[in-house]
Amino acid sequence: MAKTGKTERPAAVRIIAGIARGRRIPVGSDSIRPTPDRVRETAFNWLQADLPDATCLDMFAGTGALGIEAWSRGAGSVTFVENDPQAVRLLEARLEEFGVSAKVHRADALQLHYGHLGPFDIVFLDPPFQGPDIANLCTLLEGSGGLSASALIYMEMHHKTRLPELPAGWTVKREQTAGKVRFALAERAGLSGE
Repeated sequence: MAKTGKTERPAAVRIIAGIARGRRIPVGSDSIRPTPDRVRETAFNWLQADLPDATCLDMFAGTGALGIEAWSRGAGSVTFVENDPQAVRLLEARLEEFGVSAKVHRADALQLHYGHLGPFDIVFLDPPFQGPDIANLCTLLEGSGGLSASALIYMEMHHKTRLPELPAGWTVKREQTAGKVRFALAERAGLSGE
């Protein structure tokens, strides 16, 4: 759930499946671009077999819909990163309302030391369409020491944006475009010794 400039947005997004199915998350700011329901549904169909007990990271969390959806579908833990103070307050209130025990870091996603927070099995990487660059974020994650050996990285970008150049050993497993969103799932192949 990334922030962007003014855009048409829904008043709320709904959790699609799992224990919080049908619950709604208000979109509290015009600067937040929620991941559309049909995109989330497809992405979580891709991830369903890997979600049980997974350790997840929702970078650029916004409303937290990606991380909450992961929790609802059986993820073991979710860590949220969001820099906007209002979005963090709303996210924390929603997590309390839903009974989600999760870590929320009010921080610049580019400044955190993910090696101290992970390792993460699944990362939701949904920055604002205007930046930061997804290739640079993938490089940051790869060098952070915060990814499990075969981590899955969900990436979301504007539909006209090419897939980023990925770090060595990463491969795109799936990719699709829906409306104004291109989204992909990459897998990290662990390096020997990990």
